[in-house]
Amino acid sequence: MGIFDILFSKTYSAVLHISSANGFHLRPAARFVAKAKKFQAEMEAENRGKSVNAKQLNALLSLNLEPGDHFELTCRGKDAQEACDTLTEYFTSLMQDDREIELLSKTEEEYEAPAISGEIIAGGIAMAPVWQYRETETEVEAKVSFEEAVSESMKALEILHETHRFQQQGEVYLAQKELLDSLQAEATSLEGLEEAVLRAEKALSGGKLEAKVDDYYDILHRVKSYLGYQTTVAYPKEPFILIADELRPSQIETLRQYPVAGVILRHTTLASHAAILLRAASIPSLIIENDSLPESNEALLDAGSGLFIPTPTTQDRAKAEHKQTRHILAKQDAFEKRFEPARTKDNKPIQVFANVTDTLSAKQAKEEGAEGIGLLRTEFLFKKERPSFKSQVETYTQIFTLFDEITVRTLDVGGDKALPYVQFPHETNPFLGIRGIRLLQTHPDMIEEQIHAIFKAANGKAIKLMFPMISSVEEFNHAKAFSKEVARKFQCDIDNISFGIMVEVPSVLFAMEAFNTVVDFYSIGSNDLNQYLFAIERTHPSLSLPSRSKVLFDAIETIVTKADKPVSICGELAGDPEAIPILIEMGIETLSVSPSAIAQTKERIRNV
Repeated sequence: MGIFDILFSKTYSAVLHISSANGFHLRPAARFVAKAKKFQAEMEAENRGKSVNAKQLNALLSLNLEPGDHFELTCRGKDAQEACDTLTEYFTSLMQDDREIELLSKTEEEYEAPAISGEIIAGGIAMAPVWQYRETETEVEAKVSFEEAVSESMKALEILHETHRFQQQGEVYLAQKELLDSLQAEATSLEGLEEAVLRAEKALSGGKLEAKVDDYYDILHRVKSYLGYQTTVAYPKEPFILIADELRPSQIETLRQYPVAGVILRHTTLASHAAILLRAASIPSLIIENDSLPESNEALLDAGSGLFIPTPTTQDRAKAEHKQTRHILAKQDAFEKRFEPARTKDNKPIQVFANVTDTLSAKQAKEEGAEGIGLLRTEFLFKKERPSFKSQVETYTQIFTLFDEITVRTLDVGGDKALPYVQFPHETNPFLGIRGIRLLQTHPDMIEEQIHAIFKAANGKAIKLMFPMISSVEEFNHAKAFSKEVARKFQCDIDNISFGIMVEVPSVLFAMEAFNTVVDFYSIGSNDLNQYLFAIERTHPSLSLPSRSKVLFDAIETIVTKADKPVSICGELAGDPEAIPILIEMGIETLSVSPSAIAQTKERIRNV
């Protein structure tokens, strides 16, 4: 936009009030900025005489807006009125949906030994030696430029967001990605980025958003790792209670790979992303603002009671062990029976398969007791760059050797899932545009290569090939004919391949009789089916989808009733403890869930 356009364009403004008890913090601010960037108007946010670019997340956070504050949003230039109206409404919804961090109530408990009280992050019992966090940083020769390090960090955050899309981590990584995008606008070197982080720390110091400084350092640490800075933490190999000043959000993911029994943080808040992720990971954790917590080789952390006992007595330990046993007994019992078939109380067998994303998660699914793969999300292979035919064959082969029953979904991108090397046409409503099997219209060569790789890796093994986003019988017939032509072209034997569809587009429900004549199986994708039934984007930041609506269950029942081919369900609903009895009563006999949910899903089935 030229200076003339700015000077002579109309200006629109609105005063936005911070009504959330959490303030205008990183995650809602990131969503606000992402929405703002969709408009061409110039935007400013002003508070207490300070005016910043409302399209730059770092700048917006520097206003340090707390509950009860407000800021004036000013939009000028092209689409300014639409931008101001839309963002005002959007901001209100963000404030309404931003729930206050839940304060967990402490269970009353008395111990003989002296106890130190703290604030509960996540409940549970831990008994283990104390280990003080310490790290060492070494520097090796950087192999990439600063710009490349930022680019790789952005890609990594995008992948992490996709991987944890339906978990709290996903929103954290999406916010960090937006924050890094903002920071790179003012930093062209590592030194510049470090200075920007220090400025942010100063701006947020003392305010409600001070806990989000950890995200800045998390981003800085990630960029530095690509520039040759290696951080080493020698975590113990035996169970331990970690004591640290604070942890960066990404460190929680790393910590889960070690036998951490509990965590005590000295300088953080319940609003920090580290605290949120510790709670999501169910790691017993407290906040204790004490810089001289004693060392101990047999400490007791009763996070449910908010107590840390450095030197518990024998009686204390016996009491804690009893509580711990009750807490984990049910979970342990389910895990020990994870390889056993799941049968309802009236002896009806229900298969429990896994949704997997790569070789590692497929191996995890095997160890967790999965009876097969109900959904192989092949998108993971295509994230950073287009995979070669050879790499696809190698990866599919590794996964195919693990199970006898495997359902592979062809590339499902578009909508909310983009590829950095694929240019999709601009779409006003991408969720209703080129995605799933519709890639056959725009990128047939990519789909051909993938299907060829799947056929070659199958090598005579029975594989189910599933097409996503099928909306009509004609669309399925075209995809199947295309696959057969690939087999003919490359002389692949596909007698072992069966062809089915993801049921996620509502139009399928009205054509089940016709689909029965051509498909070999159905798999209900409840996440997408739900969003299309209600016309609400499932990643929408302010609108929410009912997860167990009668409408969704009625749709599933319609599918099961009308289908004369096998029907499974692979969406989130399949692992929902409250939904499982309903699905089984409807006639669903195969549930496909995340690897970590397999044991608990089987145990839930046994109680139906």
